[in-house]
Amino acid sequence: MIEEGIHKKKSVIEGLKNHHEKLEMLIRIDDDMPLTDREFYLFMRERVSKQELFLPLVHQEENLFKLILSEGSLPIALEQGQTYNLYVTDYLSANKEEDEDELEDSAYDSDSEEEEEEVKETDNSEEEEKKPYYKRRLKMEIDKPELTFLENKDAMLYVIPYRTDKGNASFKIKRELKVVKFDHIELKQECTLSLSGYAGVLSAEHPYLIKEVKLLLKRNGEEPIEHRFPVNITDVKDEVVEYRDDQQVPQLYQFLAEVPLSELTYSLNKRLVYRFYLEFICEVDGVEETLTTASLVLGDRSNKLKGLVQIHKRNDVPIRYEVYRKKKRQTLGIRINDYTKKTRAKYYIKSKWKKVKKQFGKIKKVRNRLVTRTFKTTFKLASKLSVKKKTVVFESFNGKQFSCNPRGIYEYMKENHPEYTLIWSVKKGHEAPFKEKGIYYINRLSLKWILAMARAEYWVVNSRLPLWVPKPEHTTYLQTWHGTPLKRLAMDMDEVHMPGTNTKKYKKNFTKEASNWDYLISPNAYSTEIFTRAFQFQKTMIESGYPRNDFLHNQNNEETMRVLKQKMNLPLDKKLILYAPTWRDDQFYKKGQYKFDLDLDLHELRASIGDDYIIILRMHYLVAENFDLGPYEGFAYDFSHYEDIRDLYMISDLLITDYSSVFFDYANLKRPMLFYVPDIETYRDKLRGFYFDFEQEAPGPLVKETARVIDWVRETEKPSFTLPEAFAPFYEKFCYLETGESSKRVVEVVFSEK
Repeated sequence: MIEEGIHKKKSVIEGLKNHHEKLEMLIRIDDDMPLTDREFYLFMRERVSKQELFLPLVHQEENLFKLILSEGSLPIALEQGQTYNLYVTDYLSANKEEDEDELEDSAYDSDSEEEEEEVKETDNSEEEEKKPYYKRRLKMEIDKPELTFLENKDAMLYVIPYRTDKGNASFKIKRELKVVKFDHIELKQECTLSLSGYAGVLSAEHPYLIKEVKLLLKRNGEEPIEHRFPVNITDVKDEVVEYRDDQQVPQLYQFLAEVPLSELTYSLNKRLVYRFYLEFICEVDGVEETLTTASLVLGDRSNKLKGLVQIHKRNDVPIRYEVYRKKKRQTLGIRINDYTKKTRAKYYIKSKWKKVKKQFGKIKKVRNRLVTRTFKTTFKLASKLSVKKKTVVFESFNGKQFSCNPRGIYEYMKENHPEYTLIWSVKKGHEAPFKEKGIYYINRLSLKWILAMARAEYWVVNSRLPLWVPKPEHTTYLQTWHGTPLKRLAMDMDEVHMPGTNTKKYKKNFTKEASNWDYLISPNAYSTEIFTRAFQFQKTMIESGYPRNDFLHNQNNEETMRVLKQKMNLPLDKKLILYAPTWRDDQFYKKGQYKFDLDLDLHELRASIGDDYIIILRMHYLVAENFDLGPYEGFAYDFSHYEDIRDLYMISDLLITDYSSVFFDYANLKRPMLFYVPDIETYRDKLRGFYFDFEQEAPGPLVKETARVIDWVRETEKPSFTLPEAFAPFYEKFCYLETGESSKRVVEVVFSEK
């Protein structure tokens, strides 16, 4: 048994220390072949971009090797949100194939509604024996590896070593990381849950000092319930010297929490499920701030967390408490329900039905895979047919609209380049504006569409195409995108809260699609910098201004506004307010369909300004709500499904929005704007985060109450009203390229280079 252990192929980090701002790693390599006269390397691969780096290991003694790593010595560009998997290999070209753990979970990844299939642990020894080289995923056997982080002060980034849920070693590149690792979870006989481990906040941006920690047990949903419990924390100063010698004392603490489950709210009518969160009450620059983790995950796949179940009587009714982890996501939770015979029978039937549904789900997945495979194969075969020269396929918002930048480019080309064949990709059910205008279109995902897309010389698209669509070599893909970024995008997002995906999957799919783009339009220098980083875009950026805004400059006149209002059957004798909010990542019905709570009080607005104004609602295209505006007939109108928001900009006297990028476009008209943001703290701190100081630089006031909206509307009526001081620098920063000729600039670059 001892010999088997010695000769088993394995590589392990046995020592880790930040010494003089350099990371010293001591690595043990086990192999069934002699290690002498062999060169070994630490192989780093970024999970999403597949960026690779080989660093030579220095032999120390027997099977021990050393590596000294400094942030400055890395010949790669470190970027927020990157994750590097670590391997040990003795062959520089042996690492191009995909590994099963490329997408393994981390205890710091966001809680999401969907997770990739759990990768089963299998014995790959036979397969490994066939390889003529050594390659092993590097294991981590250090208790608190996060304490050894490296710092890039200029970029305000940390390189943070950590242990994945499979016990492997990885590096995260982060500005800020909330650390939570469990050592022990126990459900005691007196129905008290005991949790211990270490936790804290590592931030390169803010000097947080943790004053207090609380355990939050939260039931989400329409009727949220929250319970908070004190957490005992003990500093790890004595341990820090084992991990670093630069006098830094990271804000990490040992913690112990005792949760009397009897204090949790329960129901005799339904099962309640609670999720775990930690709240760090911190002081930063003299101000108290509370940082909340994502839903806590177990972080160790080997711990199945079985048997943490107790039944206790509450008011003579047996109540069942179960501490569990989600199999795929590993999020910790507590299920509470009554344990009467009736309820037990109900859950027994429910569990059986769940298994049946699971089988149907598997069949559906197989069917979907076959359909996708068939589409992809057909597409590839069609792309081998002769190329349709000077044929351009346009698509806006997944085929749902005749709008945005593709429309701007289409209208310019139709007028100035009649030699091109222009085709629109349109989703079934959204053909009306194309039929009305006599525009040639093809239904998206039809056989005719596949043939047209596969043979076209150009694609002009403003959002991502399905991942299965393979871009032919003869096709030039112009990605126009659809907004100047305020909220963080793609690789810049720390956590993804959207349904049907998770942080890793979202970023991987995004960058995979972005790698197909040949050109990307940017409205300004600010966006160019963000797009390049967030999309990891390496090809041609066209910094031209947005083609969709040519209309706002070239058609901004009374006649255009009058014709549009008549077309929409809107009164000509009243001023018009456009309300155009964005969607919320974490409020959804299902994938692709988002909720929206209309906090703006239309009743109060109509009572105060209804004699002089009407209001148009324009929801984001992902929002699935159908608002009942019957009580506000003649005052409020829902134009969410109107073909192009540019017409709504043109006829509006005022804009009310929140975090939507519409205000960057509307600024071209130099008209008043207001930001109605009752949930700004949640949106800023949890969901997305902003690229600039929105609260300071917004080109209009920020308000949280309908009464303040009314005050502002009346303020704009005064003869003395002027746009705020913030507007001029905002316009110069974001709108300076938009003069009515952006479409021309784009077409001259893309269509004249061939």
